[in-house]
Amino acid sequence: MAKLKFKVQSSRIQGRGAFATQKIRKGVRVIEYKGELITQTEADQRYENTDDRTSPILLFQVDKRFVIDAGVNGNEARFINHSCDPNCETVSDKRKIFVEAIRTIYPGEELAYDYNLTRDELDSAQVDKDYVCRCGAANCRGTMLEPLPKKRRLKKRTVKKGT
Repeated sequence: MAKLKFKVQSSRIQGRGAFATQKIRKGVRVIEYKGELITQTEADQRYENTDDRTSPILLFQVDKRFVIDAGVNGNEARFINHSCDPNCETVSDKRKIFVEAIRTIYPGEELAYDYNLTRDELDSAQVDKDYVCRCGAANCRGTMLEPLPKKRRLKKRTVKKGT
């Protein structure tokens, strides 16, 4: 088993986080996001009655059908927090998810990627409070959810009468 390039410790962003223990160069796959591979239907059934906001649900969407549940046989990747100004991204490869550095990360720096959690048209205003972001980035959007779609603006057209 390869030695981790980070350690898990207390984070100002959320609970515990992953902090680089060595220089991690851009393009390096830091860790695979591990857990039980289950169908979206299984995940919905498993967590349908979960109202406890203190217990994290550690699901990662792999594709339209499958998710990884890091709450079952998960690894340290589950401690990588969200940031609106991330230094990592996730990469999908044959139903596996990897966390990859998108820039050089220095020792002591917290690893983070943009969760971009999906929204549903029927979500209440409470959903933004449930998924509030505490990353502290200058460009923080205030939520771990994907940005709200921009309203389409119709261009005002002038119609000339009679030519």
